[in-house]
Amino acid sequence: MIPVPAPTAPVCPEAAAQVRLAVVHQDADLLVVNKPANLVCHPTKQEAWSSLIGRVRLYLGPGATPQLINRLDRETSGLVVLSRTRQTATELRRLWEQRAVRKRYLAIVHGVPSAPAGEVEAPLGPDPASAVAIKDTVRADGVPACTRWRRLQVVRRPEGMFSLLEVEPLTGRKHQIRIHLAHLGHPVVGDKLYGGDECLYLDFVRGRLTAEQRARLLLPWQALHAAELAFEWRGRAWHFRADPEPWFTEFLRNGQSPDGSGPGAGTLPGTHVAQPRGL
Repeated sequence: MIPVPAPTAPVCPEAAAQVRLAVVHQDADLLVVNKPANLVCHPTKQEAWSSLIGRVRLYLGPGATPQLINRLDRETSGLVVLSRTRQTATELRRLWEQRAVRKRYLAIVHGVPSAPAGEVEAPLGPDPASAVAIKDTVRADGVPACTRWRRLQVVRRPEGMFSLLEVEPLTGRKHQIRIHLAHLGHPVVGDKLYGGDECLYLDFVRGRLTAEQRARLLLPWQALHAAELAFEWRGRAWHFRADPEPWFTEFLRNGQSPDGSGPGAGTLPGTHVAQPRGL
């Protein structure tokens, strides 16, 4: 694990109670953070702390021009890399475009895959049957997409059986992991769009999700976490890890093994804890 240098001092005291960043790594070229769920990467509101990039600008201070290298959906938590210089942005974006970055996610899914590991190779494209404009689906004329997965843990809860998967997207399509796991028959827990009833997503964005619908989702956010990034850059290996949030891990800890004898089979893989810093 790369040592985490001391962060820069807080630069916006008036926002200290509202803006927090979980910094995994920081140096003159890079800032790597562990994004929480329910935070957009790009601004959608006026408040600076309502987006990840806004929080980063507050954290780095006046004159900072951070650029997002990778992005996560609002509800997906985990590692996001930001450049602090134009040259760094150019170099790192080239790595992402060349698929020279290894990405590993953790996902809690409904049910238990019959095999311990596998690969989903299914092309993706717009879903013509959906009322949601951004929704994609598996379709024969779509763009190639491939996702590798392996089962890490199985838990039994009152709501049913669930599995923790380690997932590695070998391509980088929109919503790829969520679509492929749903296509496998094991949608991500809490996924409002690909969990089987897109009305949950529509009602959510319209602000009319009911208590009964929230209970059906089981979790407030989709249980998908970008846990690990690795790549070669400037003559050295870079490797970052970050833990999922408590609501994610508690869902697993509160379950039992399939035979009901104790905690769920398997363990959550050890990851680096990114502590909130600064503002």
